[in-house]
Amino acid sequence: MSDGGIRVERTDGVVVVTMDDAATRNALSPEMAEALYEEMDRFEAAADDRVMVLTGADPSFCSGASVRRFDSDIESRQVEEAEPHRPWGKMEARLATRAVESGQAGFGSVSDVPLRISEIQKPTIAAVNGHAIGVGLGLALACDIRVASERAEFAEAFVRMGLVPGDGSTWQLPRMIGLSNTYFMQYTGDRIAASEAHRINLVSKIYAHDELMGSTLELASRMAHGATYAMSLTKYLVQRSHDMDLKEALRLAQAAQELARRSDDHKEAVKAFLAKRKPEFKGR
Repeated sequence: MSDGGIRVERTDGVVVVTMDDAATRNALSPEMAEALYEEMDRFEAAADDRVMVLTGADPSFCSGASVRRFDSDIESRQVEEAEPHRPWGKMEARLATRAVESGQAGFGSVSDVPLRISEIQKPTIAAVNGHAIGVGLGLALACDIRVASERAEFAEAFVRMGLVPGDGSTWQLPRMIGLSNTYFMQYTGDRIAASEAHRINLVSKIYAHDELMGSTLELASRMAHGATYAMSLTKYLVQRSHDMDLKEALRLAQAAQELARRSDDHKEAVKAFLAKRKPEFKGR
């Protein structure tokens, strides 16, 4: 199926979503964002869909946000007077008076696609086959697991356009790769190769380019046949525990364990263990 610049394939519990807009090297446009929102809603609602893989049509994963409307956006805005070297005060004043505006909050904007991915209550994998630039990197960061082709390149390119990372990566990257690496990427906008991304823990695995999707689908299938109900609860715990102390995190984990113990997957695992057979998990 192809719609809004994406292709979707479903196989045995694994949903592969491919961003596919050759003219822009899979740039994230409002139309593609809308298609992604619709597919993520569909994925979460379908009991048989267990794991989502997000990738791009070669040679790019996602080249960033579509710049087709940038000129018109700039012309339509009134230029504000500002102290060019002291933007923090301006920022605080804006936050103090800013109301939620259409297209700047919620799941209707391009920059909120990473948030929607992050909030999916099922496992997700980014198979980064090529350039992941700007918000394209943000899409990959929002997935639970990132694997990459040896040809993949990553960049926080916003600064090269005089912009800030507006896709959540200022929250994600420090937790993944540390402050110094984050500032380096976001201050310079430099591209880093897959090997460097692996070294700084931005991706978990690197594969030869022609082996990327086969290896990713093997991993996704293994996860899809696993206890995805427990994986969903684990994802909840990891995300919620970011800002908790150990005591709070343990209390949260104990509550989640009570739910997991009542799940059909746990009951099946116990039966399979006693019968000395492989469990057949259903994700519930």
